[in-house]
Amino acid sequence: MRTALRLCVIVAFSTLAIHHYPAMADDSQPKKLVIIAGKPSHPPRMHEFNAGVQLLNKCLKDFRGLQTEIVLNGWPADEGVFQDADAVVFYMDGGAKHEAVQEDGRRLKLISQWASEGVGIGCMHYGVEVVPDQAGKEFLAWIGGHYEHMFSCNPIWEPTFSQFPDHPVTRGVKPFSISDEWYFNMRFINDIAGNDSVQTSEQKFVPILVAVPSAAVRSGPYVYPKGPYPHIEANANRAETMMWTVERADGGRGFGFTGGHFHDNWSNDNFRKIILNAMVWLAKGEVPENGVASHLDEGDIDANLDPKPRR
Repeated sequence: MRTALRLCVIVAFSTLAIHHYPAMADDSQPKKLVIIAGKPSHPPRMHEFNAGVQLLNKCLKDFRGLQTEIVLNGWPADEGVFQDADAVVFYMDGGAKHEAVQEDGRRLKLISQWASEGVGIGCMHYGVEVVPDQAGKEFLAWIGGHYEHMFSCNPIWEPTFSQFPDHPVTRGVKPFSISDEWYFNMRFINDIAGNDSVQTSEQKFVPILVAVPSAAVRSGPYVYPKGPYPHIEANANRAETMMWTVERADGGRGFGFTGGHFHDNWSNDNFRKIILNAMVWLAKGEVPENGVASHLDEGDIDANLDPKPRR
């Protein structure tokens, strides 16, 4: 009788809850993932952070063992959303306006505290860029790398990702090719090139998405400044990393992903799967053997787009 009553209470609570609490086989707590979308920027269907986060959240809502909380339009007014988080992902504009560097370093200290307690930190697209003097050392510590203005570059190109490391993030992902503003020549830990796995005393670094840009891609134009940069051209034929993971000595995990400029790319099953896998892995959830399954219904890719004037 008590068991039946308890199940009824759980079902009723799940129906009323605002956020996602997947059914569990036992009394263990689901992993908590917080995904923060930045404020609107760029023309329509680019940097659609709010729509992208809501779409990814929809894809994860039935994933067993994961509770997702999303924050729209930048840093939350109520920081209580971060309580007991296992992982936090930032999908937003970066550079000097990055949400993580505001408030004179208070947020940087807060995120560093999370990381020291084993919280996973993930950053996507422009969210991987910071001003080195503001947050370079923090991003190297949290996620193993970052975009650095005039050191890294940001061309729009179509790499083919044909080989993947044996890693939970790559489970079920098939080779794919897709046009995006794929940043490369990132600033990585210990100044490594970033196209090989590296084990240091602080981190285990694993490249996830790697491809070789053509000479034409290296020569630009980049999105800004248009280039070319001699040091980018000098590395002709070198494989470049556009997504990577780290396992930190503090017990936490991190990932960086340089794609995500074009919203419509979330329609690609493999592009979407590798990020869903990464989010589950970041929160220390178990990624299924065939990766996180998801399906977009008609109209999902057009849902929740921010009203933006056309340029």
